[in-house]
Amino acid sequence: MDATIYAARRSTFRRLHERGCFALPNPWDVGAARYLKHLRFQALATTSAGLAFSLGLPDAAWAVPRDMVLSHIAGIVNAVDLPVNADFESGYAHNPEGVAQNVTLCVATGVAGLSIEDATGDSDHPLYDMSLAVERIQAARSAIDATATGVLLTARSECYLTGHEQAFEEAMRRLRAFAEAGADVLYAPGVRTLEQIRALVEAVAPKPFNLLIGGNTGLTLGDAGTLGVRRVSVGSALARAAWGGFLKAAQGLAREGSFAGFEGAAPFAELNAFFHEDLKHR
Repeated sequence: MDATIYAARRSTFRRLHERGCFALPNPWDVGAARYLKHLRFQALATTSAGLAFSLGLPDAAWAVPRDMVLSHIAGIVNAVDLPVNADFESGYAHNPEGVAQNVTLCVATGVAGLSIEDATGDSDHPLYDMSLAVERIQAARSAIDATATGVLLTARSECYLTGHEQAFEEAMRRLRAFAEAGADVLYAPGVRTLEQIRALVEAVAPKPFNLLIGGNTGLTLGDAGTLGVRRVSVGSALARAAWGGFLKAAQGLAREGSFAGFEGAAPFAELNAFFHEDLKHR
């Protein structure tokens, strides 16, 4: 694909973070990405969990090999004419040099943004020590700058998801440090209370804050915007919603011989007609 196309998407993605609050839904495959484009979302993001579950793997540290992840990201990027943010987990390397090398590979897929998290994947020591976590973000920043692409770097702190005893305080400390290290967007998945969301938004301002809403919390996109959030992603929620329908139908069939779980399934004709029409415009 022409590099100017990727450049235009990256410029669009950067502008989206400069005002208001936008939804960043996470498709788990090309079909889901194409339908989300049809619904006129302005940008998309990949989901490590959605990909892993589709491959019969857990959402664990690097359970899906790096090169398979890169291929998946490239597939989503090339399936839609929208900016795509890559869920690049912890960069598929522990040391900053490895993170930099892998970030360079991720940028080459055509993404408009990518995220690097501070989770180690080791249950005995779930977060990288602060100094190393900061060095990893600095390495990712330098790698992106070396490509001169303008790809947005999101730094994630996994304090809430790893069960840190002082998740709010530690997440705030880390996000501030990541912002100073060069992250463009800050993200602490798992934060839920309005007070903590607002405090984290203010702590990293004027840089934008990404909020994860992975369930029916009662919050709307408008509510998030009122709190100062600039973008809302849904992580694995769309994939889990699809799995929820599948589990209900499959379990009913296996346990009761019942087909009642097929109630509410998307009509074949509707899906097939959508993809027929969609194919004409690719």
